[in-house]
Amino acid sequence: MNNPEHPAFEGGRNIAMKVPPHQWRQTVAFYRDTLGLRELGNPFGSGPQSVGFAFGGNRLWIDRVPGMSQAELWLQVTTADTAAAADHLAAAGAHRCDEIEPLDGDSAFWITNPAAIVHLVSEPDAV
Repeated sequence: MNNPEHPAFEGGRNIAMKVPPHQWRQTVAFYRDTLGLRELGNPFGSGPQSVGFAFGGNRLWIDRVPGMSQAELWLQVTTADTAAAADHLAAAGAHRCDEIEPLDGDSAFWITNPAAIVHLVSEPDAV
């Protein structure tokens, strides 16, 4: 049901798995060699060590993150109006956490759900 006072959200196509360095190579090998998923490469150049895979209609990014002790799964949700979404999510008590990872541009942002799962909130064609 679409409420004009409530921004519309959809699941985005990006899923990020943040993996500790000691598990990164084996995790990448699992998706590449064991499952045989098509590798998308590293879109970040010399940035964080990241490899993407085609994951059905989604893209699974496996990021090597120093300092982590266990893997985390990050999801993307999209909306046509990120400013309205930010206001709505703040009013609903969602925790905004932009400090966790820098983003290009100024419309996308990070939140966590009540179970502390990170979500990227962006426009549909972003990222």
